[in-house]
Amino acid sequence: MALYADAVFAPLDLDLHLERIAGGNETEVYRTDDAQYVVKVKSEEAGSDQAAWQQAKTLQAAAAEFAAAVGPRHSIENAYFVARNSQGQAQVVAVQPFLSQAIALHDIDYTALTPQQRRKLAKELRNIIKLSLKMYLRNQVMPDIYGRTSSSKAERKFLNQPYMLPWRLWSFIIKRNLLRSHNLMLTADQQRVVLVDYDPVQRSKLYKLIYYTVRRLLFWRDYALIWLMEKKGFVPN
Repeated sequence: MALYADAVFAPLDLDLHLERIAGGNETEVYRTDDAQYVVKVKSEEAGSDQAAWQQAKTLQAAAAEFAAAVGPRHSIENAYFVARNSQGQAQVVAVQPFLSQAIALHDIDYTALTPQQRRKLAKELRNIIKLSLKMYLRNQVMPDIYGRTSSSKAERKFLNQPYMLPWRLWSFIIKRNLLRSHNLMLTADQQRVVLVDYDPVQRSKLYKLIYYTVRRLLFWRDYALIWLMEKKGFVPN
C-alpha cells in the first residue's frame, strides 16, 4: 500500500494520508481509508483560488453533461471542491463512489467470460459507442472512454514531456482500444459498464476537431474488436 500525505486531503481525511490507487494524464487517484470514495486530485490545476474555483465549476458542469449523455446505467456521481495543498496552492479535487467489486476493462481476462457474459458486455459497449456518437452530433464533444494510466507521479510527469509525444500518439491510435480501456469499468453486481472519468478536452478548437475525428474513426476498429471478443473471446493486447 502506497500512502501519500497532502493537506489537500483535509476535507476527507484527518491524518492527511490516502492510498494512491491509479493515475491518469492530469490526475492522481486515491482511495479513502474506509474504501467508500475515490479521490481525484487534478495535478496540473494548482493555482489561484479564483482559477481553481472556476476550474471546479467547469469540471462539474462537464461531468453532469457526460453523465446525462451516457445515462444512469453507465455513469456514477461526481462532486468537486477546492482545497489548499501542502504548498499553499488552491487545487481542484473530485470525489466519486469507490466501485469495490468493479474491474477496469483493461484488466479483464475475456477468455474467462462465458458466451452469455461476452454477449452482454458487447451490447453494453456498443451502447456506449452509440451514446458517445449521439452526444458528439449534438454538442461536438464526447467523454473519454479510453484513458491513460501511470504507475506513479514521476511516470505521469515523464509521459507528459514534449519529447514523449510520438509515444502518446502511438498509444492513442494503436494501443488504447475500447476493450483495454482504463476509463470504463465492469461491475460485478449488474455486469454493467460504467464510465469513471469525466474530464473534458480543454484544448483549442483545432485540437478538438482532430481529436474527435480520429476518435470517431477508431470506433470502427472497436466495433470489430467487440465482435471478435463476443464471438471468439479474444482481444489483442
